[in-house]
Amino acid sequence: MSGERASRGGTYMISAVAELYDIHPQTLRLYEREGLLRPDRSDGNTRLYSSDDLERLEFILTLTRELGVNLAGVEVILNMRQNMSRLQQEVASLMTYMRDELLKNDRDLRSRFEQALVRVERGPLVVQTRKTRITVRTVGGSAAAGGGSGKESSAS
Repeated sequence: MSGERASRGGTYMISAVAELYDIHPQTLRLYEREGLLRPDRSDGNTRLYSSDDLERLEFILTLTRELGVNLAGVEVILNMRQNMSRLQQEVASLMTYMRDELLKNDRDLRSRFEQALVRVERGPLVVQTRKTRITVRTVGGSAAAGGGSGKESSAS
């Protein structure tokens, strides 16, 4: 909708945003009251929507208009999205740390492998499967003193 205008930067007042997205200014105020949007304020306390705010508004409108999600659902989705972003950053940071540590210890590992008594060659992983034979013995007749004929059957 506003990809061109939002990408230029700058800020937009509530009336311009309402007109741009065909929503009532009260709806924007409601989204702010519910904590879904957080526009900056000017010195005169006018709401100023940044390109990030407009992007978030577009996502909210997609959820509500096209997918029929209510505001409580929108809040949950936005929180989950924020948590996922935070977790992705943490994983990326951890991966960078692990890579740096491995590279730092690479020289030490190489020298330990070269000095090892038994060399371990890296090769393809081999997986062996084993067939198991199960034998079932059934005893016919009574459980008399040591008697009885046994029948054997096997399954594999």
